Amino acid sequence: MVLLPLAWLRPPDPGPAQNLTLQCPGSHQPQIGIPIFHNQLWNVLTGRAFTNTYLFYGGYRAAPESSSAYSIRLAYLLSPLACLLLCFCGTLQRMVKGLPQRLLLGQDYRAPLSAKVFSSWDFCIRVQEAATIKKHEISNEFKAELEEDRRLQLAQQRSPTQRACHLLTFLWVNVLIGLLVVGAISAIFWATKYSQDKKEEDLFVVLQYLPPGVIALVNFLGPLLFVFLVQLENYPPNTEVNLTLIWCVVLKLASLGMFSFSLGQSILCIGGNRTSCEVYGYNACDYQCWENAVGEELYKLIIFNFLLTVAFAFLVSLPRRLLVERFSGWFWTWLDREEFLVPKNVLDILAGQTVTWVGLFFCPLLPLLNSIFLFLTFYIKKYTLLRNSRPSPRLFRASSSTFFFQLVLLLGLLLAAVPLGYVVSSTQSSRDCGLFTNYSAPWQVVPEVVALWLPLPGRRALNYLSSHAFSFPLLILLSLVLTVCVSQSRANAKTIHELRKQLVWQGREKWHLVEDLSRLLPELAPSDSPGPESPLSRASRPRSFCPGFPCPGSPGPRAPRPGPSRVVPTGLSPGCPGPSSRFRYPSGGAL
Repeated sequence: MVLLPLAWLRPPDPGPAQNLTLQCPGSHQPQIGIPIFHNQLWNVLTGRAFTNTYLFYGGYRAAPESSSAYSIRLAYLLSPLACLLLCFCGTLQRMVKGLPQRLLLGQDYRAPLSAKVFSSWDFCIRVQEAATIKKHEISNEFKAELEEDRRLQLAQQRSPTQRACHLLTFLWVNVLIGLLVVGAISAIFWATKYSQDKKEEDLFVVLQYLPPGVIALVNFLGPLLFVFLVQLENYPPNTEVNLTLIWCVVLKLASLGMFSFSLGQSILCIGGNRTSCEVYGYNACDYQCWENAVGEELYKLIIFNFLLTVAFAFLVSLPRRLLVERFSGWFWTWLDREEFLVPKNVLDILAGQTVTWVGLFFCPLLPLLNSIFLFLTFYIKKYTLLRNSRPSPRLFRASSSTFFFQLVLLLGLLLAAVPLGYVVSSTQSSRDCGLFTNYSAPWQVVPEVVALWLPLPGRRALNYLSSHAFSFPLLILLSLVLTVCVSQSRANAKTIHELRKQLVWQGREKWHLVEDLSRLLPELAPSDSPGPESPLSRASRPRSFCPGFPCPGSPGPRAPRPGPSRVVPTGLSPGCPGPSSRFRYPSGGAL
């Protein structure tokens, strides 16, 4: 939507940069285009080699709106917003499809193990390898179900004192983990602020990767500390995994949120007061093209995560596996291979996707770069999994965790939409680079394009849609739609409840029929064989289904039904049918 029209329209050459007359005491204007060290590899890693390219916001230029029939500015503005909207709709759709069936059937419903035994196998499997994988999958499902049953039984057997101690322990552990999370995000804030304050010094060459390094260190040490604290209190394995996973999600999202806020405080003076921000709306003394500065930080974050993945796979996991295979002893037995954790790797992918969404406006080609890194990361992780890792002893239920990961992805999308919406609607654009140099905010291009292109009726319609008068019928329409959806949901829930009651009633009715059959079949012998009964006939005679005790699930004996008496053949006592007769009920049905 942006690059192809730019290549066709041939954007104009960049003009001379505007001279900022603002006097900044104690600082000097940064030389953005001149790297401190003439090292091309380092410039590629920091993003300075691509400052004037289409990778960053500053490389896009366009003529005034009235000189072209296609608005590059409008496409550049609406493409990220449309991308976020489509991602939101797709994620929400997958969340609805992935809702656990247990939520629809009720919290007290649990599928019996017999259903898993008789319906888990896939008869379309024709390959031995696929059959082996399916066997392991069914076995893991049974183990998870039995472990959950054991956990519920232990929870029910606790005394009130044990429950109170468990609650206090749970609160203590979570408070301590919360303090660790607060300390971690504070470290990220100060690391980002320090690296931005030392931007003009030679030491900045080393400090450029300080914020990504601190974020990676926090995300690596945080889960280890969480697992250590949870294991100290002897939680069940399932509870341990869930509690650690939730805190890891909080840590990752809070780290990215604090990183975005610290950049906004340094560049846009959020919560601060600087002379340049009062005049230009951003810190013009230190950032002539502040969108490029934000894009470079996000670019470095993606690059650092990928380099860390490669280094950890070939410099940590591989040597660890070789040392464990070569040497023997209690230390190497304790060390063992790396444990491959599926939730951790999934959360790393979700964090990278959130960074990509944040950089849609500042670094438009960041999704392409992240896609390439994801492609390479897949094969690196596959090699690590098959050659260098060992399976985790804790079971991972993908069916129940998919909904959770989709929810985390949705939270990451909302976290990325907040700063992007603020920048688009309320932030002064840079006056030295980009497409919106003459606009107070990027969103101001929308009314300008509408005034240039649309006729008077179209402008009136858009003005009405954006006015307060349209909000009232819109609210009424949304209320009606919400009422219909809620009513339909309640009707469906009531229907499901009635169907469940009907299934229970049918099961009880079948047990009544089994009781009647068990009671009436022994009376068949006197009418058929008046002589002594042979062992063969005794063995072939149907026995009671529940001898000596009531059938399971049966509510007990029931009273005889009112109605006409059954027709009894001649020579037989009531309740003793002949060899070819059937039991007839008052309703006319036969058994």
